[in-house]
Amino acid sequence: MSGRTAIVIGHGMVGHRFVEALRARDDADAWSVTVLCEEELPAYDRVALSSYVGSWDAKELALAGNGFVDDAAVDLRVGVRAESIDRAARTVTTSDGDVLGYDALVLATGSYPFVPPVPGRDNDHCFVYRTLDDLDDIRARAEAAGPGAAGVVIGGGLLGLEAANALRQLGMAPHVVEHNSRLMPLQVDEGGGGLLARLVTDLGLTVHTGTGVASIAPGPAGVQVELSDGEVIDAGLVVFSAGVRPRDQLARDAGLDVAERGGVLTDIGCVTSDPAVFAVGECAAVEGQCYGLVAPGYATAEVVADRLLGGEAVFPGADLSTKLKLLGVDVASFGDVHATTPGALEVVLSDAAKGTYAKLVVSDDARTLLGGVLVGDATAYGSLRPLVGSELPGDPAALISPAGEKPGAGSLPDDAQVCSCNAVTKGEICAAIADGASDLAAVKSCTNAGTTCGGCLPTVKSLLAASGVELSKALCEHFTQSRAELFEIVRATGTRTFSALIARYGTGSGCDICKPVVASILASTSADNVVDGESSGHVLDGEQAALQDTNDHFLANMQRNGTYSVVPRMPGGECTPEQLITIGEIARDFGLYLKVTGGQRIDLFGARVEQLPQIWQRLVDVGMESGHAYGKSLRTVKSCVGSTWCRYGVQDSVGMAVRLENRYRGLRAPHKIKLAVSGCARECAEARSKDVGVIATENGWNLYVGGNGGQSPRHAQLLAGDLDDETLVRYIDRYLMFYVRTADRLQRTAPWVESLEGGLDHLKAVVCDDSLGIADDLEAAMAQHVAGYRDEWAGVLEDPEKLSRFVSFVNAPDVPDPTVGFDDSGPRKVPVMMGVPDVPGRRQER
Repeated sequence: MSGRTAIVIGHGMVGHRFVEALRARDDADAWSVTVLCEEELPAYDRVALSSYVGSWDAKELALAGNGFVDDAAVDLRVGVRAESIDRAARTVTTSDGDVLGYDALVLATGSYPFVPPVPGRDNDHCFVYRTLDDLDDIRARAEAAGPGAAGVVIGGGLLGLEAANALRQLGMAPHVVEHNSRLMPLQVDEGGGGLLARLVTDLGLTVHTGTGVASIAPGPAGVQVELSDGEVIDAGLVVFSAGVRPRDQLARDAGLDVAERGGVLTDIGCVTSDPAVFAVGECAAVEGQCYGLVAPGYATAEVVADRLLGGEAVFPGADLSTKLKLLGVDVASFGDVHATTPGALEVVLSDAAKGTYAKLVVSDDARTLLGGVLVGDATAYGSLRPLVGSELPGDPAALISPAGEKPGAGSLPDDAQVCSCNAVTKGEICAAIADGASDLAAVKSCTNAGTTCGGCLPTVKSLLAASGVELSKALCEHFTQSRAELFEIVRATGTRTFSALIARYGTGSGCDICKPVVASILASTSADNVVDGESSGHVLDGEQAALQDTNDHFLANMQRNGTYSVVPRMPGGECTPEQLITIGEIARDFGLYLKVTGGQRIDLFGARVEQLPQIWQRLVDVGMESGHAYGKSLRTVKSCVGSTWCRYGVQDSVGMAVRLENRYRGLRAPHKIKLAVSGCARECAEARSKDVGVIATENGWNLYVGGNGGQSPRHAQLLAGDLDDETLVRYIDRYLMFYVRTADRLQRTAPWVESLEGGLDHLKAVVCDDSLGIADDLEAAMAQHVAGYRDEWAGVLEDPEKLSRFVSFVNAPDVPDPTVGFDDSGPRKVPVMMGVPDVPGRRQER
């Protein structure tokens, strides 16, 4: 048995990290540890608290090894709190009456939510947002309030916005009240806060900044919240998320020194005024300063573990950098966000049309990076944050410009901190690689880099690649195989469910990376199981339905106000008079907005989820099919009118476009696919901007591949020329099926072609010359797809179980979403969230 005893009061993330660090380093088993966990559950990931909403499975948030079941030196007492500390006797009295002795006491009591002294704050409809139990209580009240009820969140910081998103997921209409002039005032500046407010408003939140809450009183919906500007909100509940305060009462009662603004006062070694007592995490005021982020909390845990084993570690300071996604909006900040350094200059790039804001704070000579803010697009965070305090590798404006060259990992100095959560520098990572850490898992194990939030992993991978290490092609932590390898496994074994695949070839329960990928693979290979001319699989069959994202789950694209678009297929842009009339009647009867698209079809916008089956029944009745606008699959085959009508046309482009669209409709792929056919070299169908472009010649067709529009446009490249109809189709069959089988997840054809060893030349050899001897197999697979195709919406309409999914609220299937609304006052119909005020100029921005 260990000779000395440590008691840890609190088993949150930091308390758990301390125990892990101590046990990992205590080779001589010098210490035994008793952990008092006040909650009924041991340590869980409080940073990911919002992910509990929807799954309602606490096990998914549990920290690895939080039960210490294999460690006899750790005594974890769940549901037991510390009542008092006797420093003279060095004992702790627990809530179940035990008196425990200690040689070292570690306070990891964390913090508690601050509830402002608002009249009515004790109302039963008021909650805080801190624990799993809090979320369970909020859920119960939200369900009682009913779909569409307002929910008020007091506090517009990070946790406040997460709480608002939780209410939104529970079917409520969230209002966020922030007394500062902007959201997330600690993390972002006025410009970033302004854009953030606009983006989250577009997503359904009502934002009240520059105001507070005057009172809370009982009301018809539950509570009436009166704001300091006089506005009154009838709400179903209120959530306080106005910051936290350190839980230091136990320390105060024991006579320990506390900081002026609260928190257990410690030195840089995390030692309190009693040398036998330490404090870590949010309850610790290191030299008078409390830190509310997990990274500095982990740093304090490491310091105390080192001290108990005879070391002299000190708190290294706190990196308060933040990178997160709030309601789908990227937000990041690092360093001197508010330009408080004397002489600091600000370089700002704001693009209202794209919804992005970027600011760098630099020294007065514009050579040293001091900090920055990124809203809307935080992809530069990984390369910029480690440069704080270092000389910039180029022009500051170029570093945040979409067209500018971004600094690579190699340009970072060795002392640049790559992993802020665990204070790991580039030099430490490179040293681990030099010492034999030959993959990402080894680097994480040696350095702890990337083991907390994961935001630094792209930089770590870059350092591995720069060192000549071959990176793992694992799809995610649950599958060591690449997407292409999983595709071949599914195809070879005939596996038809995610659960069977992960049980045999993976680990764990899956994630939001591997589940949609496997769903796509299963859809792509469903034609391999054709019975009597029909595929045996549908994307909404059985457990496969649970793998789909929102768009595929409802076979429609969700729009900004929670409604959906309906996009029937029009091969080659053709449409019969009866079909066109039906589309018009549907738009009139359901109040939908019509738009003729660049893909030569008609989109209908504004359908509520429960209306989708009714609309599609009428479309199917006149012979129309799903246009797959929602899926990673073939979208459209655009065409000009070709030789049938045009005096310049040399081939029948419409006929070929119709043939290709009917052949490849429903083909699931790593990303969306677009084709076009032009009837002559005048290129009216813009074929060279498509994944597959076909351009007529006097002698047949030229085939172009690997073109993409979008954020990074690419012109397609000529694969083969002057092809007859049958050879053209055969080459496209091979090309598309080769792409479907070998591309990475979410990889479009342009970067896929570029990633192939040998590039276009290799692709020509495979597709045109059959250099790999797989041409027959690729063609047979495409023939199976064609034979097994069945319209997905027709399959839904014939199946009552699938139809039952199309409701706004599972617990109230007959209730339409009351937050959905439209503004018809302008020249066109536009979507709005009911109860969400419009922003001046928003319509122009749309």
